[in-house]
Amino acid sequence: MINKKRIAKTATALLTAAMLIQAVPAHADSVHVAKEGDTFYTLSKQYGVGLNALIKANNDISAYNIYGGLKITIPGKTVNTASAAAAKTITTASLDVNADSKVVQAWGKTFDYSKAVDVKATAYSSDASENGGWGAVDYFGNPLELGTIAVDPSIIPLGTKVLVTGHTHPGLPKQAFVATARDVGSAIKGHKIDIFIPGSKQSVSTFGIQDVELYILK
Repeated sequence: MINKKRIAKTATALLTAAMLIQAVPAHADSVHVAKEGDTFYTLSKQYGVGLNALIKANNDISAYNIYGGLKITIPGKTVNTASAAAAKTITTASLDVNADSKVVQAWGKTFDYSKAVDVKATAYSSDASENGGWGAVDYFGNPLELGTIAVDPSIIPLGTKVLVTGHTHPGLPKQAFVATARDVGSAIKGHKIDIFIPGSKQSVSTFGIQDVELYILK
């Protein structure tokens, strides 16, 4: 005789197990085929993985030499559309400026600033031809990284933190990002800045010359 109660219990147990499996995000390494303009920073936001974890998983790849067609391992990628949406939110700042109070809000964070400065911006890569033969380091000898800008120290003192806004380039966070004046350049005089962007010289050159607004952070 068929034991209907046992069958019912077994079916319930299997259904519960299936639901539990579906409720747990699937974690597995995957491979991203790089395109021009990709950086470890943008990929960490795109896939919702930690920047340090991404760099560690690709310790044989230089952050300054990511080019189209290069295969990059995405560690422990969570197959979850909510994570992808969250990553997009992080890289796209929603700006709200209160000029009277000298406060600017981005990504839900509030920054106090001393003044806003309109400048002409260009961009540079880690290519030796763009770094005066000194290598991929800033004025202080530190490795170039996203968030480094070259300035005219008479206009923006070295070490100054700024919120950069109004730029457009796939290698940079959208809308706004915090940068530090850590570099100088012979052509960077007056109200000009040069933004370091990880990537090939060719991809960085598409930045051109742009009008951007800086908020000098307190």
